[in-house]
Amino acid sequence: MKRNKIKTTRWDSAEYLNTEEDMALYLDAMIEESDGDPASIAVALGNIARAKGMTQIAHDTGLGRESLYKALSPEGNPEFATILKVVRALGLKFHIEADHCKSPV
Repeated sequence: MKRNKIKTTRWDSAEYLNTEEDMALYLDAMIEESDGDPASIAVALGNIARAKGMTQIAHDTGLGRESLYKALSPEGNPEFATILKVVRALGLKFHIEADHCKSPV
């Protein structure tokens, strides 16, 4: 019996982040789905930066391209200042709102 081989390719979300709106929605979804996990958020920012062009983001932030790849990887642990620089360079803004589901402390 002949078996058909299934060919798979690696999923790269950066290939689907074509507009700033796509990027903002993706980051917002990652923040929500990861329950605020810093590593997941950093990886999402890395994916967005790759979609926009890591060389340009490095230039706009004043940070080295290789250090950005490292900081925005699953093993990275970027400083908050780095996150803010990357967000600004991506043309995005943070938006904070009250969580009305949480009881006050």
